[in-house]
Amino acid sequence: MRRTALLAASAALVAGVLAWPADAAPSAPAAFAHPGVTVSKGQLDFTRSKVNAGAQPWKGAFDQMMASKYADLNRTPKPRAIVECGSYSNPNLGCTDEREDAIAAYTHALAWYLTRDERHARKAIELMDAWSAVIRDHTNSNAPLQTGWAGSSWPRAAEIIKYTYTGTWANSGRFATMLRTVYLPEIINGSNSNGNWELSMMEAAVGISVFLEDKASYDKAMAKFRTRTAAYVYLESDGALPKTVPSQNLNTREKIVKYWQGQSTFVNGLSQETCRDFTHTGYGLSAISHVAETSRIQGQDLYGTDVGERLRHGLGLHAKYQLGAGAEGWLCGGSLKLGLGPVTEVGHNALANRLGHAMTNTRTLTLRGRPAGSNNLFVAWETLTHGDNPA
Repeated sequence: MRRTALLAASAALVAGVLAWPADAAPSAPAAFAHPGVTVSKGQLDFTRSKVNAGAQPWKGAFDQMMASKYADLNRTPKPRAIVECGSYSNPNLGCTDEREDAIAAYTHALAWYLTRDERHARKAIELMDAWSAVIRDHTNSNAPLQTGWAGSSWPRAAEIIKYTYTGTWANSGRFATMLRTVYLPEIINGSNSNGNWELSMMEAAVGISVFLEDKASYDKAMAKFRTRTAAYVYLESDGALPKTVPSQNLNTREKIVKYWQGQSTFVNGLSQETCRDFTHTGYGLSAISHVAETSRIQGQDLYGTDVGERLRHGLGLHAKYQLGAGAEGWLCGGSLKLGLGPVTEVGHNALANRLGHAMTNTRTLTLRGRPAGSNNLFVAWETLTHGDNPA
């Protein structure tokens, strides 16, 4: 029976139709909203009003961002034609430079919008132009993940600049070509590695598709995202075993347990990487929240679907242990590697504030972590942009 279900799901994916769930099949909007990658104009306007009023936590989050290395107006871009990233960034030939220049571009784009100081818009453009003039490829084993991480930040920056900056960005077309030819092909077909890889890759693919207004790529990325999210965070409604990604052929309990880091007891919110460590799990949960937020801005609210349920339970379970609860013997052998990171603001705001779910542990952890900074990979300034933001 399970094999039949797997084959059916695989056939559905080949046809470009999501196998589960059917309540919100992915579809690009008739017209894309801009700026529309992770943060909307309404959210930016709310944040700007709060910062200008000196209100907390936004003013403190703004000050934190402006004091960071990413907001430095003297930053010099470090583009490379070939970015080579091995496992755990060894070798690291341009990997850190690329990710951090992309975060810096986003940081300066935010700084431009919140302050209207054109120097920040010009710096964001300088960073984007420097890379679009030079980069041709990502290589070595971590190339897909690296492309996903950097490719998540670039379109956030580009969306704000293209659609809110009143000056000129002469090379915006070249930047779009870079995203289309260097980034999108590396990520759009997904990954059979640990789930955080494909989730970050689909975050980048969705964001790039919004900037490029590429409906076909948006639909393809969103379908992979829905399938991977269902296979990354377990819900009891899934049945005795977690859902799987058909292309991985995880068609026995033994294979699934091995892929879930040896974990054989499944509870609401458990992640495929919980027993690996909370840091990588945080990457996956963060990417889920970012794609859900982008989808909401684009007119399809996934928070009310299984995506939101998986994110809510995933954040809640990991927040509980991150706050200090001891691991039970059935969970990862009673030993957890903590370090969730600054990844709860977007999901907490959407699910607790907007939809009214009680998320006590997630809220406690979110407040404790404010202002949330950057993980120096693809997460940045989410207390500023999403903390208690009703827009």
